[in-house]
Amino acid sequence: MQSAMDLNLLVALDVLLDEGSVTGAAERLHLSSPAMSRTLGRIRKALGDPVLVRSGRGMVPTPRALAMRAEVHDLVQRAYTLFSADDAFSPRTLEGTFTLQAEEGTIAVLSGPLLERMARDAPGVTLRFLGEGPRDTHLLRRASLDLEIGIITAEATDTRVEPVLEDRFSSVVRPGHPLAGREVTLDDWCATTQLTNTRRGRLAGPIDELLAEMGRSRRVAGTVPTVSTALLVVRETDLMGFAAERLHRPLVERLGLVWVPIPLPMPPLRLSLAWHARYDADPAHAWLRRCVRETIADVAGAADVAGAADVADVAGLADAAEVAGAQGAS
Repeated sequence: MQSAMDLNLLVALDVLLDEGSVTGAAERLHLSSPAMSRTLGRIRKALGDPVLVRSGRGMVPTPRALAMRAEVHDLVQRAYTLFSADDAFSPRTLEGTFTLQAEEGTIAVLSGPLLERMARDAPGVTLRFLGEGPRDTHLLRRASLDLEIGIITAEATDTRVEPVLEDRFSSVVRPGHPLAGREVTLDDWCATTQLTNTRRGRLAGPIDELLAEMGRSRRVAGTVPTVSTALLVVRETDLMGFAAERLHRPLVERLGLVWVPIPLPMPPLRLSLAWHARYDADPAHAWLRRCVRETIADVAGAADVAGAADVADVAGLADAAEVAGAQGAS
């Protein structure tokens, strides 16, 4: 029985379930498509299950494949850890793909420096960036995601969280806007037509509740899904948008926009990294976390970015525009 086992099939199965594509899996494993197809055939024979079936132009996993997906990935990661535990880790010998998810504005400011660092320090590594959708999808649990960057909102025992940056939201306008370059009163601020950004399309948030307690309200023209989109619209209109003062500063400066402090007591934004507990002891993942942490520090000019901060257990993340952004950006 032992002689009939081929553990390489486990690695191939992990990649196939992650990619959902024979072609994509072949590229990641540096195989030809026919070779990957033959490997899938061997996996199907070993499991007695089709694993992936054709659906339109793509392929979808069978119920059994979905049920075993997380366990297969966990087994492969533990095997990598087992065989590399006694070796000195070197990024230059690392090969594979890391998948990161964040709000689009965060990706816009972090992806360039991170890709340059990979090219320099780990040329065998590919980074795949995913934007956040309208709902939490718990990709960390499903092993479809290696690292998420965002704001912590809930708790679970299988997710680790490391706070990395404290920030706050501020208003932004185009140069020449009536509010640019002058003291802004709460009356001025509330009377200015605003563009909010939220992945869920909410038109009101905590800041509206705060204003309501003061007997006030603001003028909201509409909402867009991301910070980047909002800033591009603000650049061409008299609308006022919102951005994180430290993390999004490169975007604001690149577009030549002007900061307008919000004349309200804004709570802080606390940006964190989150990953599944299965990666706690993985040296490659620990290195990835360090790269992202240091890149955030460089981009935000943040000498106080957390190192090995207190780790909490949480279930998932929401984008900055959804929580504190909802206070300035719905």
